[in-house]
Amino acid sequence: MKKAVVASLLAFSAVVGVSSGSRVAFAQSQVNLGSGSQGGVSLSPAEYAAYNGAISQTDPKAKAAALEAYLTTYPQSQVKADVLQQLMIAYSQIDPVKTLDAADRLLQVDPNNLRALTFEVYFRMSGADQITDPAAKQAALDKAADFANKGLVVTKPKDMTDADFNSVKSSATPIFYRAIATDALNKKDSATAIDALKKGLASVPVDQTTKPGPLLQDTYTLGSAYYQATPSDLVNCTWYATRAAAFAPEPYKSQMLPLAKYCYKKYHGADDGYDAVTAAVQTNLNPPAGFAIKPAPSPADIVAQVIASTPDLATLAVSDKEFILQNGKPEDAAKVWDTVKGKSVQLPDVLVVAATDSSVQVAVSDDAVQSKTADFTFNMKEPLKTVPTVGAKITVTGTYASFAPSPIMITMSDAEVVEPKKAPVKKAPVHRPAHK
Repeated sequence: MKKAVVASLLAFSAVVGVSSGSRVAFAQSQVNLGSGSQGGVSLSPAEYAAYNGAISQTDPKAKAAALEAYLTTYPQSQVKADVLQQLMIAYSQIDPVKTLDAADRLLQVDPNNLRALTFEVYFRMSGADQITDPAAKQAALDKAADFANKGLVVTKPKDMTDADFNSVKSSATPIFYRAIATDALNKKDSATAIDALKKGLASVPVDQTTKPGPLLQDTYTLGSAYYQATPSDLVNCTWYATRAAAFAPEPYKSQMLPLAKYCYKKYHGADDGYDAVTAAVQTNLNPPAGFAIKPAPSPADIVAQVIASTPDLATLAVSDKEFILQNGKPEDAAKVWDTVKGKSVQLPDVLVVAATDSSVQVAVSDDAVQSKTADFTFNMKEPLKTVPTVGAKITVTGTYASFAPSPIMITMSDAEVVEPKKAPVKKAPVHRPAHK
């Protein structure tokens, strides 16, 4: 994807180079008229020779050196802005740091130069990717976003044609919005990022958003921003992450699908029906009117269904009983608690979260194990001679004593750690002498 970004920027640079040619031709016509020409750009023959020699270079390094030499010799040239612009373009192919320096110098001469603002944004964002210090990274992204906001409100210069301005503006706009979104996401500001990404995608023809490259990456980032919002917008996360994955080539498709499917399953509760989303994103950048994903049953709905469909609640698995104790109505939780209260149980291979010689806290349910959060406390019948280590898996027995629903904690009394049985020692075979 990043190669596509670079390619698009180089194509943009080519447009810049072509559009500046008209002024070169105009300068030449004034030179040919000699001194005393009427208005416009007028260069002496010596200055024009130096100017023409510099801009005629085809190697970026040679061109940059020649343009720097021209600016040293003619620091107040009438075509200084053009020279700085071409210098910026030449440096963009060989040296990001010098590119930014040339862009800074160009903006001192022409503060509203849209091309310079675009290069400022692009190269400052690229540089921020390489920064590991959080404060320095944020400062670099802030700077890129500042230039982006300036670029969005720049108006057309009087000496630039509508066609040239609109061409540069259309190329630069998604870059500007991308910088604003990246800066916002680094600050955990999902709302600003979502607004910027949607405006950036809306600024280009829809068919461009299906092509591998930065716009497709923006679509995925939009899905991620919806997931990172507080609270998460799982429907929009599903839509935009799926849209990006649908048009992305490998290996990017496989990198994008997990977020898309995760948001869908977390909202819907299962994988069924996801194919309909995959089909819908093929023809729509944004969710069409009426698009909806059926939400998963609420925990209370699930509890009610389990209570109604289970004749004997005592037969439920330990994790199911825990789910009801945590999420059910008080009367439903009481029904389940009555089936276990005062009864002893042995739980194998539970994860130790905390332990002392008198009490061991463990994770039993899948959610508790994943988050390494205790959902059971076993109060020991006798002090432990060997305290289990955190992270170990043990087998414990205990009697249901009490529970608290939020956060769930089930307390067991008269507990014991069950030591694994030692394998019997095999005696070495007795070798008897063979009978003769």
